[in-house]
Amino acid sequence: MYNRVIIALLISFSSFGALADTTAKQPLQLVWPFEGIFGTFDRQAAQRGAQVYFEVCSACHSNHNLYYRNLKDIGFSEAEIKQLAQKYTVKDGPNAEGEMFDRPALPSDRFVSPYPNEEAARAANNGAYPVDLSLIIKARHDGPNYVFSLLSGYQEAPADIKLMPGLYYNPYFEGGQIAMPPPLTQGQVTFSDDTPATVEQMAKDVVVFLQWAAEPEMEHRKSMGLKVMIFLLVFTVFFYMAKKKIWKNLSK
Repeated sequence: MYNRVIIALLISFSSFGALADTTAKQPLQLVWPFEGIFGTFDRQAAQRGAQVYFEVCSACHSNHNLYYRNLKDIGFSEAEIKQLAQKYTVKDGPNAEGEMFDRPALPSDRFVSPYPNEEAARAANNGAYPVDLSLIIKARHDGPNYVFSLLSGYQEAPADIKLMPGLYYNPYFEGGQIAMPPPLTQGQVTFSDDTPATVEQMAKDVVVFLQWAAEPEMEHRKSMGLKVMIFLLVFTVFFYMAKKKIWKNLSK
């Protein structure tokens, strides 16, 4: 019986060790402009992040929740949005002959997905399915810091870790091995405001953009919430003073 207990304990500790080995590294903790009750979006950073998304991320990842016209909220002009949308093709129709046809995207169209369906996406990525980025910041614990750390955290695998074929080492990903190749490289994009396109800078900017994409109403919500709190505070003071006056008169 004692032998069985010892064996069970050994198995338990071995299992715990195996799980510990696959635990992801805690994300780096950055200070983001959109955090806190007074948080706002840095629109310049969001625009740079949008550029990183369109020039890099959109080759594999969709963003189903956004329309091109939504980019106006972060400072894009109507001409810029129209020019950007026209780079993509959407299937429309049927036409007068009852046939579907391709046309350039319009500002009123959703962001065009890089693949027509999940099967095509998996076929192009060795069976891996690139996640939609619409709500990625909200879908991951400590989303902004996690996404930043993941994008900027690719490393050479330690000597004691054997990578599976087709995978890459990233300590911030659960298990340490990820199918997505390092998406960002130094100088990969050219920002119009001459901001140096380092890996860290591009990762920060795309996080700001994805935070906005996940919650474009955030600034309005926070502003409304602050107004409501001020309103409630004022009326709390008013009703307290009225109560004191009323009960003072009744006590005479």
